[in-house]
Amino acid sequence: MTIPVPEDIPKWLSKATEPAADTSDTLTLARTLRRAMSLTATPRQAAVLVLFGGSPEADPAAPGGLPADAEVLLTQRAATMRQHRGQVAFPGGAVDPGDTGPIDTALREACEETGLERSGVEPLAVLPKLFVPPSRFDVTPVVAYWRTPSEVGVVDESETERVVRVPLSALLDPANRFLVRGSLGYQSPAFQVDGMLVWGLTGGILAGIFKAAGWERDWDHKDVRDLETALADVGMTL
Repeated sequence: MTIPVPEDIPKWLSKATEPAADTSDTLTLARTLRRAMSLTATPRQAAVLVLFGGSPEADPAAPGGLPADAEVLLTQRAATMRQHRGQVAFPGGAVDPGDTGPIDTALREACEETGLERSGVEPLAVLPKLFVPPSRFDVTPVVAYWRTPSEVGVVDESETERVVRVPLSALLDPANRFLVRGSLGYQSPAFQVDGMLVWGLTGGILAGIFKAAGWERDWDHKDVRDLETALADVGMTL
């Protein structure tokens, strides 16, 4: 889906609006499963907000012009949730009947989860849908710029454990990047930051955007860790 992109979008974000590349088994598997699923049933629909903040001015000395204060908004689901408990994700959720499209869904859900002020968010792009097998959702990532940041935090502790503005410098630090391998053998990009493990669909989307935007720094692609062990290292479980 194409939406009008403002002329004054920060230059460092311009390439982040392109579809995420298949950087691992995660996104490839999600797209393959979606094609198979569509033959037998209709997936439920959801959207997530991939919200980047930071100075509008690019840093010419940094890869892709990424400014030092660039960040992304992430949440950690409550450990009591039935599905995806404790996992780190972008704010978002299921489509409601009154939603006008994925952008509306992503913004509404982000406001409900984090207290985000919707007026300060500028949607930039709607990326292709990705299928999440455990919940049987088709998830549409909506990339946006946090032009006017607002206070955010946990709104409902029964659903969300943490709301975190994560510096992109931490996610892009080669020391915090590796791959995790699940019990079925698939691999996912992973990031260990702020006591959290970011992996799965969220890790795959971030890795794809980082590569497309030119922000990526060299990291060890041969560093593959067991998923359950990596989760245990930050006090998380499947």
